[in-house]
Amino acid sequence: MKKLIVLLLIPAAWLLMGALPGINTYPVALSLDRPVGDTLIYPAEKHFRNMQQLTFGGDNAEAYFSPDGKYLIFQHKNEKEGVMCDQMYVGKIPSGPGEKFEYHMVNDGRGRCTCGFFTHDAKHIIYASTRLGGDSCPPVPDRSKYGNKYIWPVYASFDIYLADLDGKIEKRLTDTPGYDAEATLSPDGRTMVFTSMRDGDLDLYTMDMKTYRVRRITHTLGYDGGAWFSPDGKKIVWRASRPKTAEEVDEYKSLLKEGLVAPTHMEVWTANADGSNPEQITHYGQANWAPNFLPDGRQIIFCSNHEYPHGFPFNMYITDLHGHGLEKVSRDKGFDAFPMFSADGKKIVFSSNRNNGGTRDINIFIADWVQ
Repeated sequence: MKKLIVLLLIPAAWLLMGALPGINTYPVALSLDRPVGDTLIYPAEKHFRNMQQLTFGGDNAEAYFSPDGKYLIFQHKNEKEGVMCDQMYVGKIPSGPGEKFEYHMVNDGRGRCTCGFFTHDAKHIIYASTRLGGDSCPPVPDRSKYGNKYIWPVYASFDIYLADLDGKIEKRLTDTPGYDAEATLSPDGRTMVFTSMRDGDLDLYTMDMKTYRVRRITHTLGYDGGAWFSPDGKKIVWRASRPKTAEEVDEYKSLLKEGLVAPTHMEVWTANADGSNPEQITHYGQANWAPNFLPDGRQIIFCSNHEYPHGFPFNMYITDLHGHGLEKVSRDKGFDAFPMFSADGKKIVFSSNRNNGGTRDINIFIADWVQ
C-alpha cells in the first residue's frame, strides 16, 4: 500500500477537533492506492458489531445521539450539493434492515455551524454558528503565511444558540466578544460546558441552563476544548494544549491574536465538573483529542495519531480514568474520531474515512458496542 497523504482541511476539531474544535478542523487522510479490502469493519475491531454506514459523501462529523437514541445531530459539508461549509443536520437512525438514514438541515444556512447537541427533552438543540458574522462561509486561513503549519480558525463570530427541531432559534446563549463554541450538555440537561475566548484565552466555561449564569472552570494558558460530561455528570473530559517553553508560548499567543490555533500537540484531561482536581490522562505527544466517556464512566475513549511519526492515521483508543491500560479500538488507515455512545450504552457512533473508496469523504458510522 502506498503512503497516505494527509490533506489538512478546515472540518472534524474536532478534534480534533472535532473538531477537532468541531469546525471542519480535522485532518482527512486520502489513500492514493486504497486497499481492495476497504471495509466497514476490520477483523481486530472486536468492540464493533453490526456496523452500518449512514452517510455517503462529503464531510460528515460530530454525530451525536438524542437522549432516546433515535436521532443524530451532525455537521455536514458537501460542495457537490452546494453546501460549502459545515451546516447542522438531524436524521432519524434506521430502525430496521433496508431503512435509509434520512436527514435534513436544521439551521438557516447562514455562516458556518458546528458542535450540535440535543437538549435533555430531545425537543431542542444547541449549536454554534457564525451566522451573525455574515451569511456566507467565513474565509479559511492561508496556511502558507504560517509555514504551511496545520492551523484551525477560531472565528470570533461563533456564538452558541438554542433552537427547536425545526431550526427556529429561541435564544442566543452567548453574547460576548470572541469565540464561543464546542458546547455539550450534562446528562440531566442542567449544565452546558463550552469553550470561550471571552477572557482572552481558549478556556472552558459552564452555563446554568436555567439561570444562564456562566462560570470559568479552566485557568491555564493553552487551548481547552471539546469537553464532555461523564454519565453521572460528576466529571468532565476534554482536550488541551499546554505551551510551556517561551517559544511555544509566543507562538500560541501570536496565533491566538489572529484567531488561530495550531492543534498538533494536545493531551486528554479530566476534572470534576466544576473544574477542580484536573488531571492529565494522556502523555503521548502529538494530537490526542475528541475524548468521551464510556457508558460505565470508568474508561475514556479518545482519538490519537501518537503511534504514527508522520501524524496519521488517527485511530480511537480506550484508557482508564488515570491513563492506564491503553487499548486500540479502531483500525482504519485514515481517520476515526468523534465517538459517542447511546445513553443505554448499546451503540457507538463515530466519523471515519473507512469504506470511502479512496476519496476524501468522511462519513458517519453506527455500530453495536461490545464491551
